[in-house]
Amino acid sequence: MEGKGKEIDVGPSINKPSVECHKYYLARRTTMEMLRDRGYDVSDEDINLSLQQFRALYGELPDVDQLRISAKHRFDSSKKIAVLFCGTGTVKVNEMRVIAADVLNRESITGLILVLQGHITNQALKAVELFTFKVELFEITDLLVNVTKHVLRPRHQVLNDDEKESLLKKYSLEEKQLPRLSSKDPIVRYYGLETGQVMKITYKDELNDSQVTYRCVG
Repeated sequence: MEGKGKEIDVGPSINKPSVECHKYYLARRTTMEMLRDRGYDVSDEDINLSLQQFRALYGELPDVDQLRISAKHRFDSSKKIAVLFCGTGTVKVNEMRVIAADVLNRESITGLILVLQGHITNQALKAVELFTFKVELFEITDLLVNVTKHVLRPRHQVLNDDEKESLLKKYSLEEKQLPRLSSKDPIVRYYGLETGQVMKITYKDELNDSQVTYRCVG
């Protein structure tokens, strides 16, 4: 008979450092895929790095400073993004000031992604708003799985400005007439979309028939 509060033996092969390392590995890989899907120059070698290779490079308890990522956009060399992983403690305003000084002193970037593991204070959030470029906040748990790879997820395609204008012209529509897509939607956040951008969404049913809809972020 099962006892209340009984501990489960997970075996000797699973330990906290291994779990932490695996978490960092998955989150960093998803982040790499996310940057590539946004048009940034990320190599296949970085994305396809195995867990064993990751452990050899960063150890069982990786130093978050060593996990930082910098990437330039493939089609717009003026765009450069940095990704920083924060530690497990609370992110306070002083840490945001350190991050700001570090990023601005070391490289010229146009975007920043912070991967959080702990709580971020209201003062730190206000400090984020003072950055001169876009700063995105992701919980590390949101990056353990790539949301675009879910088997039941319809195919999403981001339209560029010309494709958007062609769509509106073809159907004699105004932007406000398109169905809306929340800025908090995981797919919108994955692609880093701005208000007014349009996504083409293709659904397939069990008979492999396709249905297409368009949604505007807003």
